[in-house]
Amino acid sequence: MTSKNKLALGIGMFVTLFSSSAFAQQGGAPSNAFDAYSMAALAAGIGIGLAVLGGALGQGRAAAAALEGISRNPGAAGRIQTPMILGLALIESLVLFGFLISFLLQGKVPDKPKGGAQPTGMVQMVDIDSKLS
Repeated sequence: MTSKNKLALGIGMFVTLFSSSAFAQQGGAPSNAFDAYSMAALAAGIGIGLAVLGGALGQGRAAAAALEGISRNPGAAGRIQTPMILGLALIESLVLFGFLISFLLQGKVPDKPKGGAQPTGMVQMVDIDSKLS
């Protein structure tokens, strides 16, 4: 078994065994009103990060494969370049879809919580322009 497989197996076991404690709730305690908003903000940040990472890896592998093909057969450069550019455009479109979804998720997070309550541990933002006028 290779080291990559062992690492993947270890991570899979860790996530499987310890994920149930993350979803545990205290008995009778009401859910925090800001949980959904914080998870949407976290999903937006992780989503754009994963989209960019996957797009960069995909574009790097596509360009490397095309350059390797061109270096092996320089006469086929024209036939290799066009599908490579098309593939890079499709990979970039997936990154833009990830950006769009993250942007929409970020739009679901309100600037101010309903009722004017401030979540604990967060600094209240003050609009200086409205205070001066």
